[in-house]
Amino acid sequence: MARKGGTDKIKGKAKEMAGKVSGDRQQEMEGQLDQARGEAKKVRGKAEERMQEKRDRT
Repeated sequence: MARKGGTDKIKGKAKEMAGKVSGDRQQEMEGQLDQARGEAKKVRGKAEERMQEKRDRT
């Protein structure tokens, strides 16, 4: 199963860097939010995989 959230993290990092370069604090914060969203999806995906593995063993 593919890990989720990677795209959000990459997009967020790019947005954050663009915000830093341009001095746009709001864009920078949106990028950080996108990264956090991506990390949350990643954690959720791992938890779902573990649950599925546990179900498969029973």
